[in-house]
Amino acid sequence: MTHVDARGLLCPLPVLRLRKALMAVAPGDQVVMVASDPMAVVDVPHFCGQSGHAMVAQRDLGNGAFEFTVQRGRSVPPATGGPTPEDI
Repeated sequence: MTHVDARGLLCPLPVLRLRKALMAVAPGDQVVMVASDPMAVVDVPHFCGQSGHAMVAQRDLGNGAFEFTVQRGRSVPPATGGPTPEDI
């Protein structure tokens, strides 16, 4: 399982780091990300819904950080190689 530490990063960086990690694993694999940006609790589920990934778990770690477990869907990166508005 891949882990991403996005503590201290602000929107949109946690989602961009998560996206990069998801593109590096096979469909069906999971990525765990820890983020301290309060907007991540909104941004990560939205990103998953828009990108075809599954939010497996989300929990408050109690120290200002949140842990997200995301399973990669069958999405592919855009042909341009950069994130699209739907990815963020």
